[in-house]
Parts: sequence; C-alpha cells; structure tokens
Amino acid sequence: MPDSKIPELDALDRRLVLALSRNSRITGSALAAELGVAESTVSLRLKSLQRRGVITGYRLDVDLAAAGIPLQALIAVRLAKHSRAQIDAFRAAAPHWPGVLRLFHTAGADDYLLHVAARDSGELRDFVLEYLTGDPAVSHTQTSLIFENATADGWQELLRG
Repeated sequence: MPDSKIPELDALDRRLVLALSRNSRITGSALAAELGVAESTVSLRLKSLQRRGVITGYRLDVDLAAAGIPLQALIAVRLAKHSRAQIDAFRAAAPHWPGVLRLFHTAGADDYLLHVAARDSGELRDFVLEYLTGDPAVSHTQTSLIFENATADGWQELLRG
C-alpha cells in the first residue's frame, strides 16, 4: 500500500522514472549504466518508487484500430443522485464494462467521463443502451466521438522540474 504522504522525488528518482518512461522494458543493468549508478541502487530505488505508489505498473500499449476496434468515444455521465452508495456502485462497476478504457470522476455538471472503444457505431450504441441509459442511477449521457487519440508526454517536463 502506498505511503499516505505525497512522495518526495530526488534527482535520481526523477531520472529513473524518465528513463523508464522512454523504455519500460529496459534491463536493470542497462538502466544502471544509463544513470551511472550501481544495479543494486536501481533495484532499491524501483522497489521504493513502487512501494510509495509513484510507479503503479508497467503496461502494453495497443493500437486498437489495428486490432479491429477502431471507434473510440468519451461519454459524459451524470448521475441522478449523489449518494455515496450510488457513486461507489458506479465507480466499482464501470471499469469492468466491455470496451471501457478509462474512467474519470470529474467536477462540474457531469460526474464521470468514460473513455470507451467499440468495433463500430452499433456496438457503441448497444454499450450506451445496456450500461448507461438503462441504469436508473444515470440521469444523462452525452457521447463525443474521438477522431484522433495521441499519447502525450507533457508530464515528463513537470517531473524535470
């Protein structure tokens, strides 16, 4: 479980995270050589960054269009009530619905944004009808199609500091 306080990152921690952002499959020895530190230092720092919740995992990026899932959308969801039970239930269920890529709990008129993927517009329509408009907890949805999705790396500049 991550520590409850905000983790402090020193210069080596930041360089380590930035190096991993460029290549998360890099070996410990190659990472140590790139950073100019011992491999044991890299290992200890990685464990610390994971324990403190700075590094939450390693992932595979998939081009969904190349995998036959070309349609993506952002769906704004407004809940009918704002009881803790209703919010918790939606938060627990939505990430597991088919096609959901990301779930954002937001401030403002809408309560959530769902980033979803589908094979075609019919599948997207079926998703909205089955999981959103049929749910009595949901009072309103608005779907926006995504024409282009680019991965951003602006967070790296913030880490450099």
